[in-house]
Amino acid sequence: MAGKVNVGDKAPDFTLPAQDGRAVSLKDYQGTKNVVLYFYPKDFTMGCTTEAKAFGESYGEIAKLGAEVLGVSSDSTDSHAKFATKCEVGFVLLSDSDGKVRKAYGASSALGLMPGRVTFVIDKQGVVRHVFSSQIQPRQHVQEAIEALEKLPA
Repeated sequence: MAGKVNVGDKAPDFTLPAQDGRAVSLKDYQGTKNVVLYFYPKDFTMGCTTEAKAFGESYGEIAKLGAEVLGVSSDSTDSHAKFATKCEVGFVLLSDSDGKVRKAYGASSALGLMPGRVTFVIDKQGVVRHVFSSQIQPRQHVQEAIEALEKLPA
């Protein structure tokens, strides 16, 4: 289940633990909400903190567009709980400790030195409608997601 997921592809399903300990699956949202699935390198780093805060600040707008935000990194659920509190995020952070979900989506770094920063917008049918990848523009991921969601039915 490895490879690069592109626009038009069926998003690979997964189940991962959230910062509150519950198991969250992509299929939980199928038929009810669009999903902004973003992969980020590491909790408490400068770019990832900026990105999480930006998603947090825009979470109300994203929710009004009929979507849920799911952030994914290899950090532990304990780390995610502390990071979510620090960044005041109202959305779910998922722990992909073995990197299987990241690999399934092909969300690796272009340089291969650190995990990639990639955002996928997935519609209610589970189809990828937008992909944005940029290590150095963490805030742009939020803008890209909002613009893609505006083109989808809420």
